[in-house]
Amino acid sequence: MSASTDTDPVRISVDTGVMEIVWNRPEKKNALSNAMYRAATAALARAVEDRSIRVVLLASEGDSFTSGNDLADFASAAAGGEPPAAGGFIEAIAQFPKPLVAAVPGLAVGVGTTMLFHCDLVFVASEAKLTTPFVNLGLVPEAASSMLIPDRIGYARAFAMFALGDGLTGAQAAQLGVANVALPQGEVLAAARDAARKLAQRPPGAVMATKKLMRDGETILGQLRAEGKVFGERLKTAEAMEAFMAFQQKRAPDFSRF
Repeated sequence: MSASTDTDPVRISVDTGVMEIVWNRPEKKNALSNAMYRAATAALARAVEDRSIRVVLLASEGDSFTSGNDLADFASAAAGGEPPAAGGFIEAIAQFPKPLVAAVPGLAVGVGTTMLFHCDLVFVASEAKLTTPFVNLGLVPEAASSMLIPDRIGYARAFAMFALGDGLTGAQAAQLGVANVALPQGEVLAAARDAARKLAQRPPGAVMATKKLMRDGETILGQLRAEGKVFGERLKTAEAMEAFMAFQQKRAPDFSRF
């Protein structure tokens, strides 16, 4: 696979068995557009088929991992435009059979956090902030996170993340087992790359079989699709439209009339 250019919003490259998928929209805190989701989903599909690719590393340019979905795309979908392309990417990472490694240098919002629960190794900056403020947008959790996050960190803390928008620092994420280790921001990518290279040298069949045994893929996929149905319904509600309009108008949303 040829490397992407430095100006592509998703930069993709392959070296010594490791594919890197890099969110490359730092001026927008790496907000994920439909085009970015499609590019990443296509890269994951190619990684599944290419035997020379042993590991995929998710990384980012700038000091944010991703600020989550581009809300302009969500608002457009809510108004009857192009549906969000996030669902295809989420299913791809949930079913990806090879190791996934993440390097999180800073902000991880919404899907930026939920995708980490499908990664096998996560390296995070100590001062990073992980949030899942779905309810604030009139929405519900996605990526099977309504099951995976409570399973990992406990119900009460997970509900506070979903419903109140409470976050975790990178240091807390490491303490709770969401991440392998919290590091100074400048060391995160190098540590993730080192781990990815080590994984690429392990027997691939044994690695993939171990991953499959550790994850209840059928249950995860079922939860993910159940969430997706409700998420799609919520996206068209007046509550969600109020949240998107408030974001665009840079004001606090008013849910008092609902």
